[in-house]
Parts: sequence; C-alpha cells; structure tokens
Amino acid sequence: MSAAAHTGGSSTDSFSPLGLVSVLVSSLPVTLMTDMAPDRYTVEVAFTRRPLRDELNEILSTETARYLARTGYPTVILTVADRRLEIANTHLEELRDGLAHVLASRLADISAAVRARDLAAAIRSSEIAEHEVTRANAVARLAGAVAFTPADAFPPPSPEPPASARDR
Repeated sequence: MSAAAHTGGSSTDSFSPLGLVSVLVSSLPVTLMTDMAPDRYTVEVAFTRRPLRDELNEILSTETARYLARTGYPTVILTVADRRLEIANTHLEELRDGLAHVLASRLADISAAVRARDLAAAIRSSEIAEHEVTRANAVARLAGAVAFTPADAFPPPSPEPPASARDR
C-alpha cells in the first residue's frame, strides 16, 4: 500500500506542488468598479490541481488562519470547493498588493510538509516490509530445519571421556 493510501497524500513518485492559477472572473461580484461595489467580497481562485486530503486539512486549519493573521490578513477566511480556493472577506486590490503572495507561500509550505510526511511514511512502510520479509525468511528456515524422524534413526551420543583423559 502506498504512502498516499495511508495519509491521503500524493504518490511520492509524481508529486506536483499545489498552487494557484488565476482568479475566476465569472465568480466576482457584477458590481465591481461601480458605486455599488462591495468593499470586501469572496474571490474564487483555481488551484493548479485538486488538493489532497492532507493539504485540504492544512488549508482549512487554524494554523493557516493564524498565519494569515500574522501576515496582516486577520479577516480573510479560506474555504475550498473542488478545485477552487474561495478567499472570503478580501478584494482584488488586496490580493494584488500582497495577499496572493502570502497565499502562494502558504500553499507551497503546506505541499512541502505533506510531501515530507508522505516520503517519511513511504520509507517507514518500506522498512517494515523489508523487516517482514527478513522475519518470514527466518521463520521458513527454522521451520525447514525441523525434522520428523524417529529417535532411533540417530546413533546415541558418545559418552564423554573421563576428565583425566580430556586433560591429556
């Protein structure tokens, strides 16, 4: 079983970091750049690929919310819908002026951490499998050494010579 199956991560052979591609213009409020435009709204952005379960959990974690707050975006809320990151309580100017870079960095960190965990799990799994093969071979050798022959098929052991004869 692969590390991906254990952790919900990716295959360690063909990992591509999770990133963001572009704003989905069709999801923006139709009143933008008018007098009726909202100050803050939700911006949907396409991911480079579907997030893995572990990545999704990290994106939605309180650690990511704290990261956004530490970097100057305490009111931004992230949600994920399929292959889209929904960035609530923001606006395009805020994204252009720095939030997009902050989000890209966070996603890169998340992807790297998930990859590292997946690789560690794959190594552990491989080591466990190797140990199991070694153990199974040892059991088979031991079982093969068991002989079911009558006791009288072997000559009796020779008696030990007296101590005085051994010392000569």
